[in-house]
Amino acid sequence: MSIELRHLRCFLAVADTLSVTRAAERLHLTQPAASRTLRQLEDALGVRLVDRSTHHLALTPDGVAFRDQAALAVAAFDRALAYGHHAGWPLRLGHAWSAAGADTTTLLRRWHEEHPDTPLQLLRIDDRTAGLARGDVDVALLRGEVRAPGLVTEQLTTEPRVAGLPADDPLAARPALCLADLAPRTLAVNTVSGTTTLDLWPPEARPSSTLTIGNTDDWIAAITGARAVGVTTSATAGMHPHPAMAYVPLTDAPPVPVVIAWRDAPGHPRIPDLVALAREVMG
Repeated sequence: MSIELRHLRCFLAVADTLSVTRAAERLHLTQPAASRTLRQLEDALGVRLVDRSTHHLALTPDGVAFRDQAALAVAAFDRALAYGHHAGWPLRLGHAWSAAGADTTTLLRRWHEEHPDTPLQLLRIDDRTAGLARGDVDVALLRGEVRAPGLVTEQLTTEPRVAGLPADDPLAARPALCLADLAPRTLAVNTVSGTTTLDLWPPEARPSSTLTIGNTDDWIAAITGARAVGVTTSATAGMHPHPAMAYVPLTDAPPVPVVIAWRDAPGHPRIPDLVALAREVMG
């Protein structure tokens, strides 16, 4: 049996919902049809993608590894079909938070002026590679170390770290802080796309507890609600000002590298132009 696009779409729906029933509803299939399609894909690949032995469906290690490859294939197919419906071929620039920081507006306006035939779409995607590994975007602005295979990265700049605090917190009135000042507090940690972990502190002086969040909006809500404090970069202070939030420089925290990344494969022909412009604007 040959693998068809419907097999990949079915698997991705199951991987996203972790439910054959919900995947079938999304794809407007019956549950038996979705199960059969998934089984056909596994038989054709010769590997088990989904573990059905528990009450809660889960992806196997092979399923996790195959998910990004399937998403890339589906995204490429959909993009090829959509190409004929656009006056220009949009270039999709992903980011997980803060885009290009203070240079965001300049980058977008310069691109529009210099490449009016190619729309630049700025997309926030809450993912470690801002959707790049899955094929949701063509290029991404990322912060911190990027380990995803198959990506090419170039460092553009670095950003100093700052503490995020409730505006009425006693520490918010200080001109600067050190990491030890935050250690007695609960730390908001973005485990999806953030760059702050407990490893930023010495083992003997780490924050007493953490609050796990998944995106910048939830990070800000946790801090302004006085549930936690946080560590981010200066770009967040510029891109996400909030009347109930204070950003205070950290004197002993290392800066965070900002990189532009793209896939090591044929892609949008304007990627080199965007990389060159980002280098000029942000470098």
